[in-house]
Amino acid sequence: MRADRLLSLLLLLQNRGRMTAPELAAELEVSVRTVYRDVDALGAAGVPVLADRGPAGGYRLADGYRTRLTGLTDTQAGSLFLAGAPGPAQDLGLGADLAAAQLKLQAALPAPLAGRARQIQDRFHLDATAWFRDADPVPHLARIAQAVWDQRVLHAHYRRWRGEVRRELRPLGLVLKSGIWYLVAGADHGAVRTYRVARFLTVDTDEEGFERPAGFELATYWQESTRRLDAALHRQTAQLRLSPRGRQLLPMQFGAAGARALADAGPPDADGWVRIGLAVESEAVAVGDLLRLGTEAEVLGPPELRRALAETVTALAGRYA
Repeated sequence: MRADRLLSLLLLLQNRGRMTAPELAAELEVSVRTVYRDVDALGAAGVPVLADRGPAGGYRLADGYRTRLTGLTDTQAGSLFLAGAPGPAQDLGLGADLAAAQLKLQAALPAPLAGRARQIQDRFHLDATAWFRDADPVPHLARIAQAVWDQRVLHAHYRRWRGEVRRELRPLGLVLKSGIWYLVAGADHGAVRTYRVARFLTVDTDEEGFERPAGFELATYWQESTRRLDAALHRQTAQLRLSPRGRQLLPMQFGAAGARALADAGPPDADGWVRIGLAVESEAVAVGDLLRLGTEAEVLGPPELRRALAETVTALAGRYA
């Protein structure tokens, strides 16, 4: 562990130039006193670490010194695929490996490319978590990820909306969607299904391995699965009239379904209102969703949806009278 830390310290100085002891301590998650000891150890090993005093002081490497001791471990190399998502990498237990891999990669790059990489890191940040919601607690994520990697059978206790079940799963991959982790796994009779990781109550890894299905591709499965889910949910079409303001609200409230509906909208009437057909979920869900448009929309059909919306609005008016 100390050897890894010394290499990280050396690469920090090489990649970033002069750094103070508190800055190094914060990056390495150690005490300032430990940094002092590590700098002494590098000096004793022949690394020319110079200490500049004064307000603009700090540690730096002697001009022209560069190390090429930058070999990536297997885990560090794999973690580079999560370089744009440090939060998820931390969830998977790869946060330290990702930081070390990035340092090694920067050290191995020629100076112009290393500078370009630092500029990109300073100017772009990817946040995979959805707005206004806390991330799911995923205490079993690291163990599940290890089972995915090792191709080990999982014995899981899982909470569904209809109750708890126990499953023997063959984990095929993990997907992060809008800040929520999902496990894609083979279940009974060879069927591949999707499980929300936060709903696993317990997981145990079996020593038994398994063979991945021939030709299975995680990205292809996920795209097809999401398309099937969208088609299953949006089985009904609501006929609406939308005000000019409602046309602005629709894509914000209904996403891609709202944008598609607007693209097929009829011509505006004299007051600027248009008629559209909007794919919606079940009646109960559609009522709640459409109420978010307020007075900027009118449901024309189907009749049962219009009636359900009218009953809800009447009840609300009575409650707030």
